Amino acid sequence: MSNLPFPRLGPQVLSDDGDELQFCTTCAFSHACLSQGMDKSALKELHVLVEHIGPFHAGDYLFREGDPFEAIAAVRAGSVKTCVTDREGHEHVLGFHFPGEVIGLNAIDGHRYPCDAIALDTVMLCRFSFPKISVLATRVPGVQRELFRLLSRDIGRAALLAGDWSADQRVAAFLVGMSRRLSARGFSSTRFQLTMARTDIANYLRLAPETVSRVLRRMQDDGVLAVERREVELLDSSRLETLAAPILRE
Repeated sequence: MSNLPFPRLGPQVLSDDGDELQFCTTCAFSHACLSQGMDKSALKELHVLVEHIGPFHAGDYLFREGDPFEAIAAVRAGSVKTCVTDREGHEHVLGFHFPGEVIGLNAIDGHRYPCDAIALDTVMLCRFSFPKISVLATRVPGVQRELFRLLSRDIGRAALLAGDWSADQRVAAFLVGMSRRLSARGFSSTRFQLTMARTDIANYLRLAPETVSRVLRRMQDDGVLAVERREVELLDSSRLETLAAPILRE
């Protein structure tokens, strides 16, 4: 299986001194830039707010539950797990975040991060000061709409797995969801790496680890997908889509 390709470059604008400002398709705001047709000045203001930070390595905390909320961050490269730990010391996985996706939006209300964010591999982030981007959002409708869209998407994903779904449906929805999210940022929709441990996937899907392994093995035996360690290739996407449809509301 081939490695994931480098992200394609997206919106570009020239600054006043002639330098080219580039936003790649993994930028969390590329959807707003492309679909809303942001003008040069708006793109420049957004670009100035971006602070590239990292690299973080597997196991590093990007922020911890209770830390003061000062910024949201978009995953520029790598993948991130968000989770909380209960009083008994049990971890509960809330989600996984890939290039172009934002972490920290759920801290807006309480002014503190309500969960941990942990790097699953080598992670680079684009950090946006939330007070500054909030001011920009009041003046640039495209940024404001994109913030609302990102918030709505996070809420929707959190509710998807709340139903009484079968193990096969949950695993299929997870794989189809990953495929779509990666494809939207220019990566392969049929070949990707599961950077998270099977135990994390099981925790997120509210299944036992052995159940996830059994479902993946059965899907491989049925020719739906191929798994080699953490590499996954979707061989029959239509069958996966059919299984996932009730959860993904299609």
